[in-house]
Amino acid sequence: MRKLFWGGAAVALLVACGGAPSLQAKEYTFALVPKNMNNPFFDQARDGCMKAEKEAAGKFKCLYIGPGEHGGGEEQVQVVNDLIAKKVDGIAVSPSNAAAMGKALEKAKAAGIPVLTWDSDLLDKDKGLRIAYVGTKNYDIGVNLAKLVQQIKPNGGTICIQSGGAAAANHNERMQGIRDTLSGKKSDKAPGERLTGQNGWTEVDGCPLYTDDDFPRAVQQMEDILGKYPKLDAFVPTGGFPQFIPQAYAKVAEKHKARIEDKSLALVVADTLPVQMDLMKKGLSLGQVGQRPFEMGYKSMNFLYEIVHDKKMPADPTYTGLDVCTPETADTCIGG
Repeated sequence: MRKLFWGGAAVALLVACGGAPSLQAKEYTFALVPKNMNNPFFDQARDGCMKAEKEAAGKFKCLYIGPGEHGGGEEQVQVVNDLIAKKVDGIAVSPSNAAAMGKALEKAKAAGIPVLTWDSDLLDKDKGLRIAYVGTKNYDIGVNLAKLVQQIKPNGGTICIQSGGAAAANHNERMQGIRDTLSGKKSDKAPGERLTGQNGWTEVDGCPLYTDDDFPRAVQQMEDILGKYPKLDAFVPTGGFPQFIPQAYAKVAEKHKARIEDKSLALVVADTLPVQMDLMKKGLSLGQVGQRPFEMGYKSMNFLYEIVHDKKMPADPTYTGLDVCTPETADTCIGG
């Protein structure tokens, strides 16, 4: 009883002196997990994440963590498993392997850890494992890449599509958008139906190419396919893979600069990072369709805070917009 009395007296004294103990607000930890950490696209998402952390002023921490290389998705799954074991307060992930990530996120749901996907989503059957998708409407990237190709090559021709990973849902959706737009027919599911003459378009043997976000491989694939098919009408990467090594890309593209300039080769690439826009301005591509990765990282962090702190759910999906650029619009095409 005496202990209780003195404990109560101490609290009363603190209150009287204006020194009542205050509860320290919790600093949440939210993880932003890219497909790999050696990619300038994901660097921009990281920067958005860090800006959100700075503006939060101690409310949450941005933990940017992922595999060093893209690979097949196994290392990324292990990263997510570790985050779940550490009981982080929220996870925003861009799945490399949608099917494998779906299995991993079952543990996050069981642990009560809120999950967002960004840049790339889960398979339809697994979307109940995340609260929302934040990023590009990936099908529309493919649509806009194909529209640029059609403007350059209205009569069709031969094409090679270069993709990221065969199991990456976002790149499959982009490929579907390309194929559907060029063929003029909507397919049932990603990655769409291979072009075998529909609407005048045919995919050459050996394509699509898969880079697994290995940029030197992407450049080598580009060099090999343009060497094998010297009259190829269109080469369309669904991500900026070869351009992310700008000097190596330029060395290959310059061999075909005359064909790019006279538009006999429709070289159109996804993403509009500054280095890519510089390449286009030098005449080494005829179009770029860009995403807004900075906004993906920034919004994902703020959404996770609103979910755990305010019980406020973001719209699913939350699209972050596209920028469609050509050499003629290069100085004005990037939106906010």
